[in-house]
Amino acid sequence: MAIAILGISAFYHDSAAALIIDGEIIAAAQEERFTRIKNDAGFPDNAIKYVLEEGGIDYNDLSAVAFYDKPLLKFERLLETYHAFAPKGLISFVRAMPVWINEKLFIKKLIRKKIGQPGTIKIPILFPEHHLSHAASAYYPSPFDDAAILTIDGVGEWATTTICHGKADKITILKELHFPHSIGLLYAAFTYYLGFSVNSGEYKLMGLAAYGNPNATQTAEFKRKILAELVDIREDGSIILNMRYFDFATKLTMTNDRKWEGLFGVPRRLAGSEISQAHMNLALAIQEVTESIIIALVNTAKRVTNSKNLVMAGGVALNCVANGKIANSGLFENIWIQPAAGDAGGALGAAYAAYYIGGKNERNINISSDSMKGAYLGPQYADKQILNVIRKYNAGYVYFENFSELTATVSQKIADGKVIGWLQDRMEFGPRALGNRSILGDPRNPLMQSIINSKIKSREEFRPFAPAVLAEDVSDYFETTLPSPYMLFTSLLKDSLRKAEPENYADFNIYDRLKFIRSDVPAITHVDYSARVQTVSKESNPKFYQLISDFKKITGCPMLINTSFNVRDEPIVCTPDDAYHDFMNTEMDYLVLGNFLLDKSKV
Repeated sequence: MAIAILGISAFYHDSAAALIIDGEIIAAAQEERFTRIKNDAGFPDNAIKYVLEEGGIDYNDLSAVAFYDKPLLKFERLLETYHAFAPKGLISFVRAMPVWINEKLFIKKLIRKKIGQPGTIKIPILFPEHHLSHAASAYYPSPFDDAAILTIDGVGEWATTTICHGKADKITILKELHFPHSIGLLYAAFTYYLGFSVNSGEYKLMGLAAYGNPNATQTAEFKRKILAELVDIREDGSIILNMRYFDFATKLTMTNDRKWEGLFGVPRRLAGSEISQAHMNLALAIQEVTESIIIALVNTAKRVTNSKNLVMAGGVALNCVANGKIANSGLFENIWIQPAAGDAGGALGAAYAAYYIGGKNERNINISSDSMKGAYLGPQYADKQILNVIRKYNAGYVYFENFSELTATVSQKIADGKVIGWLQDRMEFGPRALGNRSILGDPRNPLMQSIINSKIKSREEFRPFAPAVLAEDVSDYFETTLPSPYMLFTSLLKDSLRKAEPENYADFNIYDRLKFIRSDVPAITHVDYSARVQTVSKESNPKFYQLISDFKKITGCPMLINTSFNVRDEPIVCTPDDAYHDFMNTEMDYLVLGNFLLDKSKV
């Protein structure tokens, strides 16, 4: 009889569900994609319904349900923290208790109520620890039978960082860092102080850091103050935070703003307000401090495991700039990062932990590829369903019987400066669009970054775009040969493709710097000549590969801008209906739904 495990993450941010059957990932999806509420933290009713339908099973066919952390242990941490800091945090405590008493403490009962029916058999409900779920999500789908496992996030129950060793079917926890001392919360505090949203704006901070001046006295002074006053970094990468400067343990805010302003001489930036050079320099300072912590942890992971392979998960593993530094360090021969590294991936990890831990099931490892199926684990839609949406809106379209004719047509439109909404096959699992729910453009066009940011995504102009590049051509453009199918590593553009900066470039404001044409592919070249590269192979995504290949035939350029198909404060689109809505409410020129092509001027 098949062993089917449902994994669930919920109630903090980015709820999700995942299904594995006999060790194979069948489906996984975030709840936000169905409810259209970004980072939806509610119970993942819709995601559970989807993954079970995808697997062709119902609740009674499950061998177990696994929730991604231990609620009682997390509640213990909450009570002990409030007690330790009392009387501080009374307001936060009073607000938190009703939610815990009504929902979070009784998750087992809630799960049975949500997905079990009266009279059905009682399926075992398991609760692996939060960081074990992260570790399992990183190790078990990887192509390694021996790996160091590094997980870094804000906090699980008590752990904020763990180093484990994965060997065959077993994960052994070797080292843990405990709350309130957290690399993820340190970075989140700066995210908050610089005017971005915690748990969703950290990538904005990472992008802003590139605009900081690495040679400025102010940047050096910011780093000195961070290391002297905010965080004590030990040789092994563990840290101690000076909690006099942080309010996240007991209040509803991250930082003691008065103390931070006194320390840095920069008041907390309000969301949407002007970004100054001081803000950019502070972003760079914490990015570099974070990178130094992570590299120290990677060194420790190497020392205590002596493995040649490293796998990573947890929200901090989405810091692709730091990941690029790890890759360049040469400490490990191979690196693999879970594409859904945040809490959504915890649902998958919980399912894996339930399946493997205990030694009853053996891993079948494919050393040439991971088991994530390209992260294409969400819903897909047939021609009939797409046509129903088109008819619903009475939209004009062209249908291509031959997909190669579609890609030839669309690649020419991209070369002509048009912006394309692109929906194909199964939706991606995780925060990155990888060619199935994407907005596409020409990376050679110096205006394209501004066009997509302002007229389509409605987001900050400084935000960079990623290149989706044919895997065989990546080393012709970037200083890397590392496969990066999940867009989780940054790499520098080759010197030969760069345009020299003016001598006074560091004095330009952020918007004038954006106008400077930095390379032969300016729309994907960040201010520091870096890019978050996605390598596309024929095996991983044949349709996307064909489109990029056709674009290369026309232009000689083997890459496209690839950004997620959504607008600001909205999740990535899931359905053809979602895609049509965004298409009509932005200045996208064309929409591709499977083999259907819609022209904005004719709908």
